[in-house]
Amino acid sequence: MAGKVRNLVNRSGRYHARLVVPKDLRRFVGKTELRTPLGGDYRQALKLLPGAVAQLQHQIALAEQQANPNQPPNTPARYPLVPDQIAHSHYHQRVAFDDELRNDPRYAAVGIDDLLVDRLRSAIAGNANDAELSELVGAQLERFRAAGNLDATPGSTEWREIARALCHAELEALARSAERDEGDYSGTPTASIIVNAQPPENAPTPVSIKQLWKDYVAHRQQAGFMRSGTGRQQPVIDKLVKYMKHSDATRVTKKDLIAWRDHLMGDLSAKTVSDVYLSTVRSLFSWAVENEFLADNPAANVRQAKPKKQHTRERGYIEAEANKVLKASRSYKPNEDERGYVREKSHLVAAKRWAPIICAFTGARVSEITQLRKEDVRKIDGQWVIRITPDAGSVKTGGYRDAPLHPQIIDEGFIDFVEAANSGPMFHGGIKKEDYSPKAKRIANQVAAWLSISGLTPEGLLPNHAWRHRLKTQCRELGISDRVVDAIQGHAGKTAGDDYGDVTLKTKIDAINKLPSYDLS
Repeated sequence: MAGKVRNLVNRSGRYHARLVVPKDLRRFVGKTELRTPLGGDYRQALKLLPGAVAQLQHQIALAEQQANPNQPPNTPARYPLVPDQIAHSHYHQRVAFDDELRNDPRYAAVGIDDLLVDRLRSAIAGNANDAELSELVGAQLERFRAAGNLDATPGSTEWREIARALCHAELEALARSAERDEGDYSGTPTASIIVNAQPPENAPTPVSIKQLWKDYVAHRQQAGFMRSGTGRQQPVIDKLVKYMKHSDATRVTKKDLIAWRDHLMGDLSAKTVSDVYLSTVRSLFSWAVENEFLADNPAANVRQAKPKKQHTRERGYIEAEANKVLKASRSYKPNEDERGYVREKSHLVAAKRWAPIICAFTGARVSEITQLRKEDVRKIDGQWVIRITPDAGSVKTGGYRDAPLHPQIIDEGFIDFVEAANSGPMFHGGIKKEDYSPKAKRIANQVAAWLSISGLTPEGLLPNHAWRHRLKTQCRELGISDRVVDAIQGHAGKTAGDDYGDVTLKTKIDAINKLPSYDLS
């Protein structure tokens, strides 16, 4: 609740400093939370709170060091405080320590070092170099760092600002000590950085990144998206959580994501980092903001530049290349081991035989073919067609479409293959619907790998996607409307006008039948 002092709780009229132990550190601390009693007086409890919390945070920091002994020194602060909050905390710790010393019979007043006062004033005015600041408050800085309150690099502008704030606190604490030596305990700080400092409000309620992702996926699927699952995006979330070493979305900053992006660039291409990793996280956090799970989207402006792809040849197969692939596909025989056994699964063998020629005449995505079920091949008004549908797996546009089969596919015996197949998927062994898409994509990738390894696909071509480019080129040469080809291939219209009117099955059949057969002799 806004305005409530963080880490201060009241239990049965007694105040306590309280700090929840992060889940990943509880086995090192041995508790789910840490508490320190502060007494029954609210004002006194507020005075003691900063020092008590600092001690609890230090215990957490020690546990974190134990859990991550190789943690780099520039790890983001777990309990970040701004300079005025650090000054406020340190001042009250110093005053509380002064009380403790005066209650100790061994305490003896030693007076105030005027030279120290002058040095602190000079530092506050900005006239001290980094070495002088370290000598004055370096130990205090490192104590706050160990407690997880700051991660500023020594010598940086942020570090100097915090150091000067601590000099303010030291000078004010010395003033109180001098007043108390004269019996005056009524003094209060006068430095605005301490007077105007607001104790941190309650930390935001943690928002689990993993749970946020589950809710986001459920929402998208309910709206008709992500029907094929999250196979490509799930590793993004897993890697983000692993890199952050926590799963709290409220603690993720733009700085964190920039560092993560740079880390990913060590192993992944700029395109993958941009189009898969950053895009996924940006969409997730944007949805979280829209639905009031988060206050802002730290990924909104985190980008990765991508080099423009250079094409050194046609993006589709030329006729000679297409003939070569289809001949190899037609005559494909799986290898046998020394005992005469075929280790390649029959589904993959069938995919290598039929996927290339179906892609050649439909321009479909290869995974749309490898996910075909027996019931997706049907005869309508005397014409054999395949139905590409989300019921069988992944369809990029989200809806079904019918693609006529060219006469050469029929002549090659595809219908005989279909009729001999068992019901369900013909090119993969998936049984459950949720397995269809990942299994179909795996088979599609294996077909592409076979084409590449066998030298059937020239360098610079995407083995499976090249059929889509080739069909588009052929149809343009034959004067077939791009709108008709888009309907066959499953491309979205480029303008609002493209969505008016229907491309009928007859129109598609007429277009497909204009395509010449391949020379497979």
